[in-house]
Amino acid sequence: MKSQQIRMWDLFLAFCKISPITFGGGYAMIPMIEKEVVERRGWIEAKEMPEMLAVAGSAPGAIGVNTSIMVGYRIAGVRGALFALLGMMLPTFLIAVLLTILLLRFYDSSIVKAAFKGIASAVVAMILFAGYRMAKTSIVDLTTLLIACFTVLLLLFFSVNPVWMILVGGAASFVYVTLKPFAVRKFMHKTKTGMPASGKGKTRSRFS
Repeated sequence: MKSQQIRMWDLFLAFCKISPITFGGGYAMIPMIEKEVVERRGWIEAKEMPEMLAVAGSAPGAIGVNTSIMVGYRIAGVRGALFALLGMMLPTFLIAVLLTILLLRFYDSSIVKAAFKGIASAVVAMILFAGYRMAKTSIVDLTTLLIACFTVLLLLFFSVNPVWMILVGGAASFVYVTLKPFAVRKFMHKTKTGMPASGKGKTRSRFS
């Protein structure tokens, strides 16, 4: 029981530390989450993170919150998910209340405006870094590369709803994974026998 309580407390503290220092939320949190739960604490294997992020990004809600729930559940079940969620949300809630009070008083300050410009630039860099880290583990072959490029082009030039892109990407991957083994077996059988995979090809007699 004591070790379980310590684990819950560690989960809470880990996400409490991530939450307030990651300005911008969402995808800007991913590098910090990965560094904490994969590299520093070893709770999650590196190969598991892209799958969790894919599910967290496609589910309703903020990806940082969704990821904390999934990591907590993966480590310690429902209780772990609750403690991780509290750790992620409590500091940001308190900071948001404090910032709202301060902004109402100092919004017209040139120093505050300059600070937000710098923060916005840093958030862009963190999102790009998160995309780079996800691409290293998610784009593994020509098919995933084509899906990624096609998705980027649609989002940039055709303003397609991201929900449709998630659904189409999932469907394309499902079809690819489902049909690939049949295509490979058919190709290998045809290569070995020199005949169609069904085995019903006609052979010509040397005397005909």
